[in-house]
Amino acid sequence: MTAAAVLTPEPAPILACTVSRDVSNFDLLIEDMETELGESWGDLGFDDAVAFLNQPDSEALEFIAIAVDGEDEGDLNKISGIITSAKEKGVRVILIADEVSPIALHQLLRLGADDFVPYPLPEGALHDAVERLGQSDIPAAYPTNATPPTFEASGGKDGVVLAVHGLSGGVGATTVAVNLAWELASMNSGNKKSQGYSPRVCLLDLDLQFGSVATYLDLPRREVIFDLLSDTAHMDAEVFKQALLTFNDKLHVLTAPQDMLPLDLISTEDVDRLIDMARANFDFVIIDMPSTIVSWTEAVLRQSHLYMALLELDMRSAQNTLRMVRALQAEGLPTEKMRYLLNRAPKFTDLTGKSRIKRMAESLGISIEVLLSDGGKPITQANDHGMPLAETAAKAPLRKEIQKLAYSVAELSQAAEAAGSA
Repeated sequence: MTAAAVLTPEPAPILACTVSRDVSNFDLLIEDMETELGESWGDLGFDDAVAFLNQPDSEALEFIAIAVDGEDEGDLNKISGIITSAKEKGVRVILIADEVSPIALHQLLRLGADDFVPYPLPEGALHDAVERLGQSDIPAAYPTNATPPTFEASGGKDGVVLAVHGLSGGVGATTVAVNLAWELASMNSGNKKSQGYSPRVCLLDLDLQFGSVATYLDLPRREVIFDLLSDTAHMDAEVFKQALLTFNDKLHVLTAPQDMLPLDLISTEDVDRLIDMARANFDFVIIDMPSTIVSWTEAVLRQSHLYMALLELDMRSAQNTLRMVRALQAEGLPTEKMRYLLNRAPKFTDLTGKSRIKRMAESLGISIEVLLSDGGKPITQANDHGMPLAETAAKAPLRKEIQKLAYSVAELSQAAEAAGSA
């Protein structure tokens, strides 16, 4: 061995790389990388990253941190190729994003980024993300003959799932979902039949674009919702509960995200994980659905004990109901779970109302089981003030009808539990 060889130390292996258009735009990331890795990291441009990943020098890489901002949205295809190459090599990917649109961020996350951290980096955020990578059991890329670990929800319950779907815009589906959830959550007070029965209730707003549950209950929309929906594979009971907000210490709510997001942000697997987690921790899970049929509608229908479809006594509702029934039958989905609720039903003084409802049901081949009154301005005012009808219009006919529906659902659930334990 020569003296020169003794005096020249082996270079430290590169354990991580930043990948960006210009890393100097992310000075906080540079500082955090140096704190986390010392000299065992490097920097790559978008044009060099794929080539480096194919070199032997990349074999020691544990992760890459791809830093993007709004100016990089024109290079999404190039960035997507980097993520794909990294996943094929078994290299983890942390996405650092600064003012990137939700749609672009959604696209990059769906390609397989393992973690997401907003920029400017919060204190310790990169360190926490690196730790999460090390703790994860899910490999960066699965062999063709392997599957990810099965999702396990914990909580000891097996909740009843009730989905609410408006078959036309403005038919009052969110109003029904919110007030049904509240009546179930507050069931232990105000009614002799329910004394001693106090179920835990969770309300999920899955209308990712126009969800109004947060408005109707005066709750904030938080960034953590997007983080949860973007990475349900790593969700546990604690992460799920941290994403929930509580209304009046009784009702637990997962609001829609802050920004308008694509409905395909979540997949069928994501929805199944959410519902499994909610069912494991709550007695009743109410789901406010978007009026649009999406790829994961089937997952909700499959998991639901009852799938409540709201319509009105008009032509648009009739036509949409017919389309819905045909779509479900064509896919062989369980239409027997559907329950049809007619909102803003004719008053008893409308002498032709009953016959019109009957003709509509017969022409559609359905049974309209619940009639809900037109609540008028008090309903709109309650929603605008962010309060359930029980708090602002307790004597309104609509509130009493939803309360009756809640008691009926609770009684059926209790009867099923009693039969199961017998």
